[in-house]
Amino acid sequence: MRKSNISFILHKPQLSENIGACARAIKNFDFKKLVLINPKPFFPNDKILATSVGARDIIKHSKKYDNLEKAISKIDVVIATSARFRNKNIKHINLDDLKQIDFKKKIGFLFGSEASGLSNDEISYANYTLQIPSNPNFKSLNLSHSLIIIAQHVASIFKLKSSPFKKSKKVKSASKKEIQSMLNLCIQNLDEINFFRPKEKRRKMLENLRNIFYKMDLSDKETRILSSVFASLGKKR
Repeated sequence: MRKSNISFILHKPQLSENIGACARAIKNFDFKKLVLINPKPFFPNDKILATSVGARDIIKHSKKYDNLEKAISKIDVVIATSARFRNKNIKHINLDDLKQIDFKKKIGFLFGSEASGLSNDEISYANYTLQIPSNPNFKSLNLSHSLIIIAQHVASIFKLKSSPFKKSKKVKSASKKEIQSMLNLCIQNLDEINFFRPKEKRRKMLENLRNIFYKMDLSDKETRILSSVFASLGKKR
């Protein structure tokens, strides 16, 4: 278990103050990695640095991406935070369930923008959705508040030194990049046979495909086999 395996990913954050406060929360619990996807304010700016207080090093070493797919390419497990229950075939977990997560893997906690949270399309990239228990009549939490609750909870799990279930050392989990490559090959073949019909349903169908593959705990070998299958199917045509 290493804290360097944990990333906190802010998807399209809108307020400089929240970005700075998130960096401060990350450092409060001795984590290191802040990732931003298309932040609305110029990054970094004076307001972000001011609200980060003593966490300027977190800001300095943060990563910025222009889309979600690139941001999670090196993440093994994505946990999306959401105040809403999603009617999706994806595992919903709570804070206590985090004890079962294998923190030897690279874990990314994904947070949506302050105004709209995460869309179903963005949720489809996740392995799990996580809801923080709160007032059912007022569920929406401030971005930095959500992050600090999760950071504190994960830090407490590290202190407990929980021992997750161990699988064979010969089995290596597929990276998000390997899964994305395999999925893109699948989509390419499906596009060539005009599978996504009608066209207006293509986005929803892609969403469902990602839900299937990203929630599976595929090994790198299994991912290579599936890639070979999709490539062979393409050649048969």
